Amino acid sequence: MLYCRSQPFKICNICIVDEDFDSVSVSQGCLICLVLALGWALASYVRNREIKIMRRKMKEGNSLAFLSHDINDLEHSKQANLPRVTVVMPLKGFGEHNLHNWRSQITSLYGGPIEFFFVVDSVEDPAYCAVNSLISDFKDEIDAKVIVAGPSTTCSQKIHNQLVGVEKMHKDSKYVLFLDDDVRLHPGSIGALTVEMEKRPEIFIQTGYPLDLPSGTLGSYCIYEYHMPCSMGFATGGQTFFLWGGCMMMHADDFRNDNYGVVSGLKDGGYSDDMTLAAIAGAHKKLITSPPVAVFPHPLASDLTFSRYWNYLRKQTFVLESYTTKVNWIMNRALFTVHCYLSWGFVAPFFMSSIHIAAAFCNYSNGKSPEITSCGELKFICATCYRLKPHDYHLLHIIGVLYLLPCWLTTSYIQSLQFGHTSPSLSTGLVSGTT
Repeated sequence: MLYCRSQPFKICNICIVDEDFDSVSVSQGCLICLVLALGWALASYVRNREIKIMRRKMKEGNSLAFLSHDINDLEHSKQANLPRVTVVMPLKGFGEHNLHNWRSQITSLYGGPIEFFFVVDSVEDPAYCAVNSLISDFKDEIDAKVIVAGPSTTCSQKIHNQLVGVEKMHKDSKYVLFLDDDVRLHPGSIGALTVEMEKRPEIFIQTGYPLDLPSGTLGSYCIYEYHMPCSMGFATGGQTFFLWGGCMMMHADDFRNDNYGVVSGLKDGGYSDDMTLAAIAGAHKKLITSPPVAVFPHPLASDLTFSRYWNYLRKQTFVLESYTTKVNWIMNRALFTVHCYLSWGFVAPFFMSSIHIAAAFCNYSNGKSPEITSCGELKFICATCYRLKPHDYHLLHIIGVLYLLPCWLTTSYIQSLQFGHTSPSLSTGLVSGTT
């Protein structure tokens, strides 16, 4: 027999935690949920503001407002004076969406000189033949090359490919843009990033963030939910301390001259390009920005299983073990700790509530009152309910769905607030194509 205050009651293999813990846990979960909602609402406000500007410009006669708010900036005389940009795309493998993504990257409406480098580690990479075939379709319309970088020896293969691409860039290139093979660009993305760099020369790195489009598998939804809270660091536009390696525009001279140890920091043991560059920016008090339009559709693979998601999560955790300085190591550990705390703080109340209902159902199925305690609330129940009959186990699954469903509906509603009110023409008008 276990006792709750003065009144005894018999329960099934359970342990009870003080009610204060439950109250604090639920309050904490509500607070975390509120912070997430406010962050997504702010991101929605920023993007809706950009959409309103485009709509107003279109009403004023600028049908190309999705490329530039000022139509005079699209005149040939101004476009011809735009700086040269080198786009470096490190590749590995060939996925179901890669060809579409690569096509969107090279069909840019950027008016200045631009070159594209697809970098692979060997000719045996499946991406090598696919990219060559894509480039041959455009022939002389674009300046694009496939570069074989060879295997890496001192850093990750991705960083090695990026640095080899930088070594091959044109001597007159002013900016270098690194893109992952899973980034889907709008034709005006490169132009918008370049204009922002020209307006604010003090910018060290300009970045964006992916908008995951789940394919319907469990793994894709897991990655989608993992990225949604993380994306708030980029989604509100302006200065940020975070960096997404899928889209990074930097000054080419920083690589030519190894300013701030950019090349050496990446080359000598670099594992994660974005974490390394973010650490360098933080150490030298350099500016990282994320324009409000730099949102890139990211279709997730249809064969993305939970095991692949788990492997991805393990790699993301391992990234936090890489660092450049002791301060960076401390920051990474703090980031990992906070992420774990907030994640479990958000999930725990739902888990606890599910167990409460399961225990109440135990009593109800045995003809007793659904109240778990006669004195009020049962705080936290663990272990198994031996009185639950085998044919009732499916109800536990229903309980889980009932508690996960509000989370999914809330996220979907917030997504509709962010992207659902955009007309098709304006959706393609956003530099990032946020649809």
